Amino acid sequence: MNKKIIKSISLVLISGLLITLNSCKNEPKESNKVEAQKSLYASDIIPFFDHWKLVLGDGSNAGIANNFENKDFFYTTTDDQGDWVVFKAPNAGNTHGTSNNTRTELAQTKKWYPKTANDKLTATLRVMNVSSTGDARVAASYAVVVGQIHSADGHENEPLKIFYKKFPGHTKGSVFWHYEINTAGDDNSGRWDYSTAVWGYDFSVVGDSANTYPEEPKVGIALGEEFSYEIEVKEGMMYLKFMSEGHETKTFTKNLIKSEYATTSDIPEQTQKLFVPIGQDGVERENAYAGEGCFFKLGAYNQTNGKSPEINKNWCSGAETHGGDIKKQYEDGNYAEVWFKTGSISVSDNAVSNEGYFNKNDKVK
Repeated sequence: MNKKIIKSISLVLISGLLITLNSCKNEPKESNKVEAQKSLYASDIIPFFDHWKLVLGDGSNAGIANNFENKDFFYTTTDDQGDWVVFKAPNAGNTHGTSNNTRTELAQTKKWYPKTANDKLTATLRVMNVSSTGDARVAASYAVVVGQIHSADGHENEPLKIFYKKFPGHTKGSVFWHYEINTAGDDNSGRWDYSTAVWGYDFSVVGDSANTYPEEPKVGIALGEEFSYEIEVKEGMMYLKFMSEGHETKTFTKNLIKSEYATTSDIPEQTQKLFVPIGQDGVERENAYAGEGCFFKLGAYNQTNGKSPEINKNWCSGAETHGGDIKKQYEDGNYAEVWFKTGSISVSDNAVSNEGYFNKNDKVK
């Protein structure tokens, strides 16, 4: 082959290479275009949304939230630790059912009965914000509930609420859990919670005045610090497990079908100090939550609200709400925000539809 032919072939190859490089620079592959445009939904991060309906911080029921987002209350975010599902709830807005508090929260579409249950919920999360205002004397101020078991029947009380609470100016907050009695009789006004500390304080530790706070807990969880919980209900027993790196793992057991609080003499000292003075002095039915359909909840159930503490010194925080203006509440920290990294749910075969709970509570305005 002569030199002219070799030179010609080389130029063609070089020219072809230049064309290929230029094409890569200016014309991305179609698959890359599609990937860049694809939204990241909560159901991509934690693929368990078929089991839940989503209640938003405006009181609406968004239904099953696959491929769904709402920029005010429910969306995704990414940081150097990975992808997260964000639940956000202001101090005030429209609420769901008869609650005084806003929530952006998943509620299970099926209910199960504690005596025959074999059901489990797990989650890994971090709390990013609690309300910047409130009354330190009010136990619910500066708190958010991040997981629940709720009854769909009877009084619709709550055998489990998992709280995170941090006072202003503190670096560390507390994680604790509540058991609410399933009040005997038809009058539920005497119901009360019993609070158990996990890390830090329980619910009963409050300030001496509206703007003075107790000493910071020595063992607590900071905003943005990751922790996990596991809730299992099996054959009438509730088993709880709490885990966080650098903290002691804590486990608890509670009977859901045989009451510890069936007589006045059973009312614990914590309750006598916190609830009895405001008239919440009921007793529990002997079989507790046996025979009632229960279901899991997960998300951000903001416990700080704008109602006057004169109404109820345990649950009414008198916090800033800007008349329900969500944008203004978000601007000055008057909201709860919780990020979930992982979650799983196991539902027993004998669980049944929970549609009756939604039909009842979606209509309450």
